Amino acid sequence: MIRTHTCGELNKNHVGENITLCGWVHRRRDHGKLTFIDIRDRYGLTQVVFVPAVSKEAHAQAQQLGPEYVVKITGKVGARPPKNFNPDIPTGEIEVAAESLEILNPSLVPIFEIDDMIEVGEEMRLTYRYLDMRRAKLRESLLNRHKLCQTIRRFLDSQNFIEVETPVLTKSTPEGARDFLVPSRLSSGEFFALPQSPQLFKQITMVGGLDRYYQIVKCFRDEDLRADRQPEFTQIDMEMAFVTEEDIFAVSEKMMKEILKEVKGIDIQIPFPRMTHKEAMEKYNSDKPDTRKPGEEFAFLWVVDFPLFKFNKEENRWDSEHHPFTSINEEDIQYLQNKQYDKIRSRSYDLVLNGNEIGSGSIRIHKKEMQAQVFDIIGLDKKEAEKRFGFLLRAFEYGAPPHGGVAYGVDRLVAILSGLESIRDTIAFPKTQKGSCLMTEAPSTVDEKQLKELGIMTLKKGGKNV
Repeated sequence: MIRTHTCGELNKNHVGENITLCGWVHRRRDHGKLTFIDIRDRYGLTQVVFVPAVSKEAHAQAQQLGPEYVVKITGKVGARPPKNFNPDIPTGEIEVAAESLEILNPSLVPIFEIDDMIEVGEEMRLTYRYLDMRRAKLRESLLNRHKLCQTIRRFLDSQNFIEVETPVLTKSTPEGARDFLVPSRLSSGEFFALPQSPQLFKQITMVGGLDRYYQIVKCFRDEDLRADRQPEFTQIDMEMAFVTEEDIFAVSEKMMKEILKEVKGIDIQIPFPRMTHKEAMEKYNSDKPDTRKPGEEFAFLWVVDFPLFKFNKEENRWDSEHHPFTSINEEDIQYLQNKQYDKIRSRSYDLVLNGNEIGSGSIRIHKKEMQAQVFDIIGLDKKEAEKRFGFLLRAFEYGAPPHGGVAYGVDRLVAILSGLESIRDTIAFPKTQKGSCLMTEAPSTVDEKQLKELGIMTLKKGGKNV
């Protein structure tokens, strides 16, 4: 190892030890013959003092140091005088007397100071994301994200879930948002789509008998962006066979309890309260009401009994309220037979936290005939349904079990737990509201040779082919 300790690790128990630290120069302070620097890494700060009597060479080199230089320092841990203690950091009772200094890499003067107390515009932070990552606020958000994902994996493993990876290159079955399309070089004129959700694949894992599936998965939607939207986002995806809503609620509530305990150190009460969609709209005029009482950082709420269909006035047809794979409330089958589609409730549910929908799910349709009937209601005739979803309908012919699931937005959940306005600050390398990456300048044009290999022409403004 190049270093013996991290910059947040040393304390009075290390006094007298010879150690080596590596990190970034956070600050430099010159006091006559003494030079002090704070060396920083992910774990914290350590004060280093350069004294000519200890090492003239190291003291001379220290004069060259600028902010964000990457350095390696070897020296002896000493106790600070009590009047110089810094109680705000774990290393505040010690300092390192430098015996040698190696500059591993110099740095340009940073475009903004690595200090959370200084406001920096988001455009600047996204352009220089590698500098922004060195600031404590973003680092803490990414650490919360890490803790959340680790907690989820441990918990779901204890509940007999299997982590299954589903394809990223898949079939375009547009429902709602636009697909991101990927041209196929080997099948000219044909396209893959990036998945908006692993919905169909996770249902097929139930047909395959895997019983309990989960995945922390990237999803993609080509839609207009807001503070809580990204073209690529991450969700906790779950599916279970031979279950009712009660089973999914119970697992979800236990998982959320574990997450809040691990990430925030808070013990929340379960089960969560429930409210029908009709009650929420009548009382709050919202299907994701904020039910916090005065003084209450978290309030979870299940919203249930959503409509199965909604009428699309522009297209003069019925659409699915959630998605067309959602099962019907059995009490409302009479309305299906009478074509009173506006009265039909679904077996879907949302989990709301502090007025934000953090997850959505449903008991699924598992019989081919019912699925075909729903497709017909939303305007997919038999031919179109076969073209888009034939593989799912065929799977249902081979003993599909009753099943249901739910998916939770990782980005949104981390943002709420971290007290952040935007999910962009929960993602290491997010896109802007225009869907671009300021750091890499993506999306960008590609070489003409690549386009020819794919059989693609693009249009310039004005409609001329390129």
